[in-house]
Amino acid sequence: RGGLLHADMDIEAFCKSLPKAELHAHLNGSISNGTMQKLIDMLGETVDGRKRDVWSTVIKKGEQRTLDEGFIMFKIIHELVISKEALAVVTTDVIQEFAEEGVRYLELRTTPRPLRGIPKRGYVETVVSVIQEMSSQLELPVRLILSIDRSQSVDEALDTVQIAAEYRQQTDGLVVGIDLSGDPNKGDATVFIPALQKSRDAGLKTTLHVAEVPNVAESLALLEFGPDRIGHGTCLRPAQGGSDDLVRSLQNMKIPLEVCLTSNVKCQTVKSYNAHHFRDWYDQGHPIALCTDDKGVFSTSLSEEYCYAHTELGMFTRELWDLSFRSLDYVFATGEVKRRLRHQWQESKTSLGAIQ
Repeated sequence: RGGLLHADMDIEAFCKSLPKAELHAHLNGSISNGTMQKLIDMLGETVDGRKRDVWSTVIKKGEQRTLDEGFIMFKIIHELVISKEALAVVTTDVIQEFAEEGVRYLELRTTPRPLRGIPKRGYVETVVSVIQEMSSQLELPVRLILSIDRSQSVDEALDTVQIAAEYRQQTDGLVVGIDLSGDPNKGDATVFIPALQKSRDAGLKTTLHVAEVPNVAESLALLEFGPDRIGHGTCLRPAQGGSDDLVRSLQNMKIPLEVCLTSNVKCQTVKSYNAHHFRDWYDQGHPIALCTDDKGVFSTSLSEEYCYAHTELGMFTRELWDLSFRSLDYVFATGEVKRRLRHQWQESKTSLGAIQ
């Protein structure tokens, strides 16, 4: 069960060298300190008359915030990403940083919106163009998921689905899906189910933020839709404000769960790493992908998330490799891409010394 590290490799080096697939990463939440400073420099010292500090958008190591405070940080970030040039810098840097820490397949998600001088479609075009360039340069498969913010209108959501469907065709599948996200304390996510059905009819995959806060009726309705993956699932079990029906529904449908350890701990939707629901679902053999959510805001990386699974949840290196390898089953890319990725992962076994 355990597997051994090479003698000259500690757990941090192992997790960084481990090939990883990132399936739940919000573009604007993944902006690093360095990129944030670039954006501030691009705008000058003030934004809307207020001096901006990079630390106002980051929850530093050891700190926590409420979920509401986390969403305030996104509003600050949006004040900095106001032009095509800023969006291009963000997308370039985020992809580069994921590549540098051993991510070998990346799905980015973002809510398209008008920026200074460009419409909503121009936002998508900018992100797509940078992805195409960086994917070629780094030999890193990157796919794009367009997000519906639950605070938006149904008409806005339908427009996003239409844009995603068009770009799926125009980019040979680079745009792969639709995400439903946003502040879980606002609005009723079930009103977007027709838009989600339209996205499915257009051949797009769906991933939904479900049960970030207790809301049994909404969570059941979203699970009954049958998304391809769900994000967080923090409040599915009765002890966390969920229900037995929710647990049974997820178990029966075997919908893969995108788990974001640090995000949940720092937003205080779980008490600690070792109290995280990840271990319960993992021990039951449920499909799981370990993800970052917002690596910039939460001051983490996917390598660190795998480290926490080892140090806080007691997973062996063999289990970490298996967890990473199995996440390839849940990616939204085509079967040919999956085949190539599985080959890359298998080639990593010997160098890591984890599967001997």
